[in-house]
Amino acid sequence: MIRDARVLRAGFVPREVEHRDAEVDHLSSVFEPIRNDNPADTAVMTGPSGTGKTCISKFITERLREEVLNIESTYVNCWRNYTRFRTLYQILDELGETIDVHRQSTPHDELIDRLQQYEGPRAVIILDEVDQLEDPGVLYDLHSLPQFALICIANREEELFSRLDDRLVSRLRSSEHVQLDKYHDDQLVDILSARVKWGLDPNVITGEQLSLIADAAAGDARLAIGILRAAAGTADRDNHERITDEMLRQAASDAQAHIKQKSLESLTPHQRLVYNLVRDHGPIGPNAIYEHYTEAVDDPRTTRTVRSYLSKMAQYNLIEATGTTRDREYSLVDPNTTSTPL
Repeated sequence: MIRDARVLRAGFVPREVEHRDAEVDHLSSVFEPIRNDNPADTAVMTGPSGTGKTCISKFITERLREEVLNIESTYVNCWRNYTRFRTLYQILDELGETIDVHRQSTPHDELIDRLQQYEGPRAVIILDEVDQLEDPGVLYDLHSLPQFALICIANREEELFSRLDDRLVSRLRSSEHVQLDKYHDDQLVDILSARVKWGLDPNVITGEQLSLIADAAAGDARLAIGILRAAAGTADRDNHERITDEMLRQAASDAQAHIKQKSLESLTPHQRLVYNLVRDHGPIGPNAIYEHYTEAVDDPRTTRTVRSYLSKMAQYNLIEATGTTRDREYSLVDPNTTSTPL
């Protein structure tokens, strides 16, 4: 049943990006100067989860590398590499500049020096989940190096800017901005149809079933592809010739649980502590959360940072907020309210 498992994976970058022509053209124009070995502007990409931000960024950089000889690209997931050292190390590592760098003893300034002295091809650096950086000052370090072009990916622009100092906010506000909205159901069907065409045998799933997946995914391409992948995996494993509706129902539950688990595993230690406080004490207000939080750690982050943690976890459906700004309370998301039956 599965002819090419690669196209069913979340990180797969297709040869063509469905329903994002304007955004692809916009981002391509930002990096046009690189084709002539000139510096390019920084791009800021924002939008909800599953709207194609990472896919478009990788698509553009891969196309650049196909068309221009002296181009490099690096990808950093700032949720996993949330410290200044990890971010800089990941960039240098993908550029092949970490042969004699020791993770335990190399100071941050030496990593910056190495990036400043980098004499290789111009490079595009994709900073995914950039609002997760513990020290946003690393953006200033990178923004000042003309040999690198940046793509900064975040869910919400205001949350990214709220943690930056004025000089960096001024620079990023003057950068190119690409805003992505959730997909419509028919757009998700087209995205799924392309994955089915290249990844599965003919006639294993109907157009009506793809519409059911799109409706369940509610504009989130990552979830839609995850449901398709889970259902195809079940059918292939059990030697079925077709994907059944029952397989789709189970796949929807499995895909949502998988995404939630991946999000939980990605939380930083401080974020995980805040999540556990909501789990143990919710419904609970932000002030009470912060009181518990400061009692539990020796090096607490600021109130603003903890509120950004709560907002981020709400965006990824790990917690939910109820009430107005004055009486807001947080609790864990009830799985029965987030799962959409097929």
